[in-house]
Amino acid sequence: MRKISLTVATMGLAAFLGACSMDSPGSDDANNSNGSGNGEESGEFTVGLSISTLNNPFFVTLEDGAIEKADELGIQIETVDAQDDSSKQVNDVEDLIQRGVDLILINPTDSSAVAAAIQSANNAGIPVITVDRAAEGGEVVTHIASDNIAGGEMAGDYLLELVGEGAQVAELEGIPGASAARERGEGFHNIAEESLDVVTSQPANFDRAEGLTVMENILQSNPDIVGVFAHNDEMALGALEAISAAGRDDIVVVGFDATDDAVASVETGGLAGTIAQQPILIGEEAVQAAYSVLNEEEIDDFIPVELELIRQ
Repeated sequence: MRKISLTVATMGLAAFLGACSMDSPGSDDANNSNGSGNGEESGEFTVGLSISTLNNPFFVTLEDGAIEKADELGIQIETVDAQDDSSKQVNDVEDLIQRGVDLILINPTDSSAVAAAIQSANNAGIPVITVDRAAEGGEVVTHIASDNIAGGEMAGDYLLELVGEGAQVAELEGIPGASAARERGEGFHNIAEESLDVVTSQPANFDRAEGLTVMENILQSNPDIVGVFAHNDEMALGALEAISAAGRDDIVVVGFDATDDAVASVETGGLAGTIAQQPILIGEEAVQAAYSVLNEEEIDDFIPVELELIRQ
């Protein structure tokens, strides 16, 4: 209905001015930060995409998938980057609401804090779909994500295979409060608590630099560990750097996400493995779901995306 109203208003204004402008509502390039550079205005719908951070290659790839599918379906995407700041994400979503987008895709920085942003969209009558990480409040039409618990179990099984029963291992956790961190950790502990000795679990906030620093400290206080599970590849690669610098090439590291850097590391004998999400497919599925919702089609409240173990 919003599109219809805007279209009518635009036609009326054009007739009044006797002008020939064909610009569509919401087509201001200054508002379009999707980075696609296509500048096309063919979209029947405009979808806002609130990303937790574009400083992580995984989410850059997810955005690429979303833009590719949007181009295919004739949807305009407007991306905002929360830069891993939950307060900024709330403000970003408010900005998307003011722009009058038809639907908002949210990849939460924090599953709890994002509830306020979702509620704002709900109050404005804008449907919301969560992507990769779930929300703990507000009304969400559907959630698009990998089965993170299954992925954590997959990582635990693989680490157990590599280091053996009862071996000392460490866990690098993602951002506290993020559903991906909780679910991957839950899956990992479903395996590890019965078969491994998890001597320490410490947050490194899904960040490579923090993964390096945290791992340096873990190595100093836990010299007997032989394996590491990191909740994402960025932390895994940071940990691997710390391990290599310490000359501990006997320690195996398993990550999660299968980013380009991580897969290259596995192929060259660095990381022992990574759980492959499919960020392009997640982005594509998210936009496809948005398209279905905007066309008033029925969809499931959870749309899982398949995982895969990439190993040496």
